[in-house]
Amino acid sequence: MKKILLFVLILSASIFAQNPAPTPILYSEKTLEEMRKIQQASLVSDYGYKQTAYLSNNIGPRLTGSPQAERAVQYVADEMRKLGLEVRLQKLTVPHWVRGEERGELVEWSGMAAGSTQRIVLTALGGSIATDEKGLIAEIIVVESYEELNRLSTKNIEGKIVLFNVKFDKTLAELNQAGAAYGQVSQYRGGGASAAARLGAVGVLVRSAGGSQNRLAHTGAMRYANGVKQIPAAAVAYEDAELIADLAKSGKVRMKLVLTPKTLPDTTSYNVIADLKGSEKPDEIVVVSGHLDSWDLGTGALDDAVGVAMAMQTVYILKQLKLQPRRTIRVVAFMNEENGFVGATKYAEEENPGKHFAAIEGDLGASHPLGFIFAGKREALPYLQPIANILRSQGSGLIDVQPNASSDISTLTAKGVPSFGPWFDTRTYFNYHHTEADTFDKVDPKELAENCSLMAVLAYGLANLEQPLPR
Repeated sequence: MKKILLFVLILSASIFAQNPAPTPILYSEKTLEEMRKIQQASLVSDYGYKQTAYLSNNIGPRLTGSPQAERAVQYVADEMRKLGLEVRLQKLTVPHWVRGEERGELVEWSGMAAGSTQRIVLTALGGSIATDEKGLIAEIIVVESYEELNRLSTKNIEGKIVLFNVKFDKTLAELNQAGAAYGQVSQYRGGGASAAARLGAVGVLVRSAGGSQNRLAHTGAMRYANGVKQIPAAAVAYEDAELIADLAKSGKVRMKLVLTPKTLPDTTSYNVIADLKGSEKPDEIVVVSGHLDSWDLGTGALDDAVGVAMAMQTVYILKQLKLQPRRTIRVVAFMNEENGFVGATKYAEEENPGKHFAAIEGDLGASHPLGFIFAGKREALPYLQPIANILRSQGSGLIDVQPNASSDISTLTAKGVPSFGPWFDTRTYFNYHHTEADTFDKVDPKELAENCSLMAVLAYGLANLEQPLPR
């Protein structure tokens, strides 16, 4: 009897080895075909392009607290209601900083013509305090790193303006690693003022954190450390940083700096949340998103009207094709990404991450997408490959695994939500980012359509996935 039982067990094991259990279905043939239809419709639609134009040109710069930011909230909410989505506004308390006059000029340098000055192109960093109304005049000390600054004594820095002349690595950007290049230099924008103030500086300048050589100053948020004296902070254009650094080699350089920004009392704004309800699992949510606010120098086309437009076009295409996802697809237009991160933080606090199946955000422009970034468990990669296979036909079939996929949804990523973002060609993005040149003419309609297609196909595929994603 034991021999018979052993034979049966061996035979069963042999049969199982030859005929393994079938792989669970990830996407039905119907879903795969619908994803292809979504892709085709998205690539020829100009809906996202028109939405980008309206946010950029008609509404304009959308710094938190501005009338334009509040107009953008109402506009996106109204557009989503027109599509029949369930819309609500998530209330936020946000900072309200306004840019005033900003002017810089060199008033002393070696070899100058008597009575002359040299204009410096600069812009206040977001959150900076003001100089007094008459401005300040001080010598400029040029350094190229925090280490170089800290090797100088208080005697060398006290009463002076420090220029952090830290160059954006264009070679790195040309290798499509512009985000890494930006990270290397933006740390000086964020923390340079307090680092200089600790040694007695009366003002700080930072070389613009981008690749432009068109005499454009690059703004962005800075922060003051607790317990350290606050000093005025500005970014100077590439060319002017080069000028100051060169003149400083041959003698004393003095500048007059005038900045008159104001930090007003906090104000009320909103995240826009719009749901296209799922047919079978409405409580499971796939977020598509971008951020509504922008800096105030340009019109915020690349950063980030395009991201909001991608999310809007996702649900527009599904409505046009009369497709209802199994899970809810939620459009989120975040507020205050640029100078506070209030919208992303509040969303993650108030909306249950456990109900979020996935989150997608576009926030690095809208150049050609190579594929998508994935932040989550590597065990999920086989679940994503069928989507990538469809996107391959538009040249967007790669998957890049990263710790984070995008800015606002990073608060969801930190709570275990699988997160995604378009994997962009970023080689030229930081030529325009946070400058006066971030305007609608920089948006290529074909490339924006490719990004809209990627977000829509990815969102619908995830919303109709037959299995839960590993998390």
